[in-house]
Amino acid sequence: MTDIIYIKNLKIKTIIGVYDWERQIPQMVSIDMEIATDNLEAAKSDDIRFAVDYSLIAKRLEGFLQSSEFFLLETMAEKIAEIILNEFDIHWVRLRVGKAAALDAADDVGIIIEREKLKKK
Repeated sequence: MTDIIYIKNLKIKTIIGVYDWERQIPQMVSIDMEIATDNLEAAKSDDIRFAVDYSLIAKRLEGFLQSSEFFLLETMAEKIAEIILNEFDIHWVRLRVGKAAALDAADDVGIIIEREKLKKK
């Protein structure tokens, strides 16, 4: 059984970009994520111990991005996926990472990736 927990439009300021001015001023990025999990035990027990604590994921990403610098959204998305898959009991994630200030003529520019935890042999 697979259920999806999602976080939509998580906004975090970070250093992102290749231009000199982008390296000086933190910019807002927005993150959407879908996380595959089995919620049956959490739903039956009504106990957070058996659920994905999305507030912990959001806090972890906020701390990470506020103390990191990236040139590319692609690299940022990969690092976010690694954190989610390696530090939480998650086996699949779909991420959208957007940078609204990237193009004046567009509302948002970004990347969408899907990653899953490799099964250990």
